[in-house]
Amino acid sequence: MIGKLTTHVLDTANGKPAAGMRIELHRLQAGEKIPVSDQITNRDGRTNEPMLTGDQMKPGHYRLLFHVADYFASIGSPDAGKFLDVVPVLFRIEDAAAGYHVPLLVSPWAYSTYRGS
Repeated sequence: MIGKLTTHVLDTANGKPAAGMRIELHRLQAGEKIPVSDQITNRDGRTNEPMLTGDQMKPGHYRLLFHVADYFASIGSPDAGKFLDVVPVLFRIEDAAAGYHVPLLVSPWAYSTYRGS
């Protein structure tokens, strides 16, 4: 199996995928935040490519940054940026050969995440 990291975003306030949301990925190493990937979600709320795959997959600590306020502003939500701005999800990859899926369910006021399949 070739390891990979994927994500998707669901806009729970509007009941649809969050198309057009910027997502950044950083590897956290020795106090540094190393940029790894910067993508925009497609119409299905997914990135067109995995955030990490193959040789890019390395055990360690990572941070996904979901640009929530910008997304809600782009769709004209009057609540954009009133509470959530950029949502960070910090996690660890232990097995570089495994599949990691980190979805985000989000509204302007709340979010949840989990390790999906």
